[in-house]
Amino acid sequence: MSQAAIEHLTRADDILGKLILQVGVCAWKPERRHSPFESLMRAIVFQQLNGIAAKTILGRVKALYGDTFPTPDELLATSEAELRAAGLSRNKLAALKDLAAKTLDGTVPAARAIVRLSDEEIVTRLTEIRGVGRWTAEMLLIFKLGRKDVLPATDFGVRSGFALTYRKRRMPTPLELLKHGERWRPYRTYAAWYLWRSLELPRAGTAKNADGW
Repeated sequence: MSQAAIEHLTRADDILGKLILQVGVCAWKPERRHSPFESLMRAIVFQQLNGIAAKTILGRVKALYGDTFPTPDELLATSEAELRAAGLSRNKLAALKDLAAKTLDGTVPAARAIVRLSDEEIVTRLTEIRGVGRWTAEMLLIFKLGRKDVLPATDFGVRSGFALTYRKRRMPTPLELLKHGERWRPYRTYAAWYLWRSLELPRAGTAKNADGW
């Protein structure tokens, strides 16, 4: 946990500071094992599915390649029939094929190259992929790359956590959340993590978090 981040957020926002004390140590830890291609492939498979169903489908897809993630070339060479039989919808199949093509042409940077790009450069590149929006790109920034100043303002869990923590009658709009979040810079990822965790406190029930990451 970054002590500098916690000290900054506590000074900058009294209400968030109280939440930080309630929740305790920040356990956010990026998963750097997978390449950007593999992380995005997983994210696409998980879109709009519950975790169990998505894991089952991803497992069937990986089984086509010896229980591992395929390379972009391997994915492009696999027939539509094989991938559909694994459980992929036509839209997800098209998105995965586009992801593979854009990885090969350099739109999706390799692991060594992506770390040199700014957050916005990464978002701009990744949202060129069919089926990948800003939210998915932001999840990669947080959970794969460990970027410290990402505020996923369209995320349902973050918005719900904000409404709960700040005792609002309605969820903030993304623009309202971004405006409030200016005081959290340059540690907005930590703020988002604590807002997710606020939904796990006894008063709130179950958290809504980022599936697939």
